[in-house]
Amino acid sequence: MRRFWIISAGLLLIAPAVMGAEAASRPGSDGFPLPQLPSPTATGAALQWLALVTVLAIAPAVLVMVTCFTRIIVVLGLLRQALASPQLPPNQVLFGLALLMTAVVMVPVYRDVHREAISPYISGQVSATTAWQAGEKHLRGFMIRQVEACGNGSDVYPFLEAELAGRKNLAWSDVPTISLIPAYVVSELKTAFVIGFRIYLPFVIIDMLVASVLMSMGMLMLPPVLISMPFKLLLFVLADGWRLVVATLMKSFG
Repeated sequence: MRRFWIISAGLLLIAPAVMGAEAASRPGSDGFPLPQLPSPTATGAALQWLALVTVLAIAPAVLVMVTCFTRIIVVLGLLRQALASPQLPPNQVLFGLALLMTAVVMVPVYRDVHREAISPYISGQVSATTAWQAGEKHLRGFMIRQVEACGNGSDVYPFLEAELAGRKNLAWSDVPTISLIPAYVVSELKTAFVIGFRIYLPFVIIDMLVASVLMSMGMLMLPPVLISMPFKLLLFVLADGWRLVVATLMKSFG
């Protein structure tokens, strides 16, 4: 009997909420009017804000891909692995150094873009489309020069349409920017790994020599990396390795 009264009291409490939900779901209900659809103007403004937020979110990644940052950070990362010190220098130091080197290399391009695109647009002399085309021209020129200097012009073909890729006398002016950017990134990765291999090779030789000496002495339980790391650091310091690596990277961009 007590259970019956408890169930009845619960139904009495739930009934108003259920009736309100039914009234809200009923079209044309007086107590709960249906929400009005937004106007086309409001929808267009919302879409514009969405597009702006999306552009701002992907802008840093795009700026990284069209600059020399990719090559620099990959080489510095391979150098850290070659030294057998995956935590030193810290990531903040490597990223800071890569950003500063990128800023130094990209200063001429930024000056041209600011002079012919950003400054005229801010002063109202040109439209946004004209400013974009002027800035894009200098970025394309930088990427094309790097791809040609590394001999990786064929990397652009996988990102072209079949009709455009099959053209015999294909010029860089025919290559759209959306295809040039990934081709430039692939070219930078290939170049960075070639430079990293040349840096890695002396340290591998040191590891092999230390491992051979340890095996000949019968010290099989001692990790060779533990013994070779001081020798690699000594070689790197005596050769003034940081200056050589940074100078080589800076000169590789012409």
